[in-house]
Amino acid sequence: MSLLSRIAAPTARHDVARLVAALLAEHPGVRPEGPAKAFALPTGPTGLGTSAARITPRRKEAEGTAVPELYCPPALRDDPALAEEVNARLLAWAAEIGLYAGRLDRVRAADFGRLMMLAHPDTDDPDRLLAAGKCALAEWATDDYYCDDETMGSAPALLGAQLGLAYAAIDPAHPPLRYVPAVERAMRDDPVRTALRSGLAHMAQYADWSQLARLRHEVAVLFVGYGQEGSWRSQGRMPAVWEYLAHRQINSFVPCVAMTDAVGGYVLPAAEYADPRVRRAVTMASTAATLVNDLYSMAKEHHSDSVEFNLPTVIAAEEHCTSREAIERSAAIHDELVRTFETEAAALALTGSPQLRRFLAGVWAWLGGNRAWHSGSRRYTSATPTPS
Repeated sequence: MSLLSRIAAPTARHDVARLVAALLAEHPGVRPEGPAKAFALPTGPTGLGTSAARITPRRKEAEGTAVPELYCPPALRDDPALAEEVNARLLAWAAEIGLYAGRLDRVRAADFGRLMMLAHPDTDDPDRLLAAGKCALAEWATDDYYCDDETMGSAPALLGAQLGLAYAAIDPAHPPLRYVPAVERAMRDDPVRTALRSGLAHMAQYADWSQLARLRHEVAVLFVGYGQEGSWRSQGRMPAVWEYLAHRQINSFVPCVAMTDAVGGYVLPAAEYADPRVRRAVTMASTAATLVNDLYSMAKEHHSDSVEFNLPTVIAAEEHCTSREAIERSAAIHDELVRTFETEAAALALTGSPQLRRFLAGVWAWLGGNRAWHSGSRRYTSATPTPS
């Protein structure tokens, strides 16, 4: 029985949406999920901090922890055969390196191959999608093994040491020769470190040095976010809403989104990726995508015995409101971030390089694929636990 209702997202209508259509309409295998609902034009100012000034239609009523309608693009294609191919290869890789040993049925049910297919519609190469899937699954496994799941060995007291060694798997340590065998054993004997190293090596077949450096940077930032959450858990402390939102920018899907161009087969120049305006747009989109995760994972986490962190829970604790009200407020924050990305990305697309325009279109497509996957994955819609 599904714990969360599936949602039908309204179409986000703007220049970026038209840009995505123009860039991807002729791509083989791109098939939209189906007709999307029309959405009313904004009735007031748009952008961060302006949500209270807009008069917007009331969201569709939903009970309990069901996810309300979200302002988000639809997925640009649905290719079940490609998704299944990527998922099968991803499971075979996980089994080979011992990742999620004894729990691969849950990984299979989560269908991460489908996420890669939905989120990267500008390639139909299963090996490119597999490279992205390996990196993503390794990052999630780091969270599960070291941060979230005590049944997999996570412990707050060990978190810093484990994350330090995990980073050495993607940015290798270079000790004197006599210590190299010990470092190598540490990498091989831990499935998470093996997964991180293997995933980066596979991505290196498609990414140039600047893209790999970008990925290492984003994973390092992600690990800072894991450490921040670990400190809250060890203290049993609920963060403030502003603190949690700052955290969600770094503990987010940014490492996945950052590889949009590598998976697509082109290179966004490092200077453009580092442009503060581009950084702002990309991190807002990634935060919004991660808030989708918060909304869908809330029901699963509600049954956990440990302290869990998601935006509705943090809002409810700080603002003393009901869970339903906190979910609605979280959805409004998501929508504000997406609308702001939409507006700012459209402006950047007018003056940036062709690669930047394609990258921004890819981020927009990532948002739609991410939402579609969350609405259907058994990771979030089943009472049976899956890797989180």
